[in-house]
Amino acid sequence: MPRINLLPWRAAERKQRQQQFGVWTVMAMGVAGLVTLLVYLAMQGAIESQREKNALLKSEIEKLDAQITEILGLEAQRARMRARMEVIEKLQRSRPEVVHLFDQLARTLPDGVYLTSVKQTEKRLELKGVAQSSTRVSALMRNIDASEWMENPELEVVESKKGQALGSDFTLFATQVGVQLPGEEEQQ
Repeated sequence: MPRINLLPWRAAERKQRQQQFGVWTVMAMGVAGLVTLLVYLAMQGAIESQREKNALLKSEIEKLDAQITEILGLEAQRARMRARMEVIEKLQRSRPEVVHLFDQLARTLPDGVYLTSVKQTEKRLELKGVAQSSTRVSALMRNIDASEWMENPELEVVESKKGQALGSDFTLFATQVGVQLPGEEEQQ
């Protein structure tokens, strides 16, 4: 039987397989690098896209904050306007009361009594004046009590001054009453 030497053929085969292995390894590394690069680029694109969305959201939030600030300013202005309107309405409703109050003051003053000052704080009236006698002040208090525009007369002081021909100085407090006039509807 002849002897065939297969050693050079095996060495060539081994060398060829090593070369193929090297080529496949380099190709696999190249494909892995390419896939890694593509994934990296996709992630960077997604990150950049999200940054753009975040920037858009920030700008929209800033616009909305400005609108909210404007709305709050308008609401505060609206509240101030309503308060002014309520004050004006209250003054308009109370306008005839002053006329009636002065008319009633003139009607309640008995002879021998005259007023030197009238001061009103809210619904409280301070009446200062001069009376010929303390009985005239008592008559004024009874008249105020009977009045429909004033009530609760409280005498603070009556001073008789010697040498004063006109009589006694007095200070009297009363409360103004709001009377419902015909044609006025009840405010609530």
